[in-house]
Amino acid sequence: MRIALFVTCVADAMFPDAASATVTLLERLGHDVVFPEGQTCCGQMHLNSGYPEEATRLARRFTKIFSGFEAIVAPSASCVGTVREFYRDLAPTARPLPVYELSEFLVRRLHREDLGASFPHRVVYHPTCHSLRVTHVGDAPVRLLRRVRGLELVELQRADECCGFGGTFALKNSDTSSAILADKCDCVEQSGADVCTALDGSCLLQIGGGLSRRRSRVRAMHLAQILAST
Repeated sequence: MRIALFVTCVADAMFPDAASATVTLLERLGHDVVFPEGQTCCGQMHLNSGYPEEATRLARRFTKIFSGFEAIVAPSASCVGTVREFYRDLAPTARPLPVYELSEFLVRRLHREDLGASFPHRVVYHPTCHSLRVTHVGDAPVRLLRRVRGLELVELQRADECCGFGGTFALKNSDTSSAILADKCDCVEQSGADVCTALDGSCLLQIGGGLSRRRSRVRAMHLAQILAST
């Protein structure tokens, strides 16, 4: 299958290893992965910040650049949710694109769960707000993690609560964001995990930063990196 990698802004700037791991996984499964070099922001930040005209221009650009691929895969439930759920309002005349978050693509489209990964650590999974409520990836990430050799998946209390990032929310409402993050970090540390994983680099940036400032032993890592480990 010819697959386009939608790298996303956060992965490109802050989590390049997650993007590389995504390519590694898909190529390991025998697919041809292409990186459309003209790609830019999907427009999520513009849309969330009250700039629909700018978001619409980016939506139309995205649709033009990524048209023609059998599938478009990204290591981000947040950005995939924007393209799949909100482009229908921003660019209603554009043809819907076959865009997927990585874990749902592996489980639902390719019907693969055991990827031959090995990761001998205790891991806690944080289901991000967009993965739960916009992209609706369901239990795909958990099903993949359960098939990783040596990995012990531990429970996260209050798992469905936000980490406090929310794009510009963390900047405009920093006190509230910090309080929400403190609760999330408490739950992550109480789980006894070595690693906290999630589908969105933005949330991992938030949680990882909070854990680092606490000098916690828990580290944040994108799901794609765990699945690509052997």
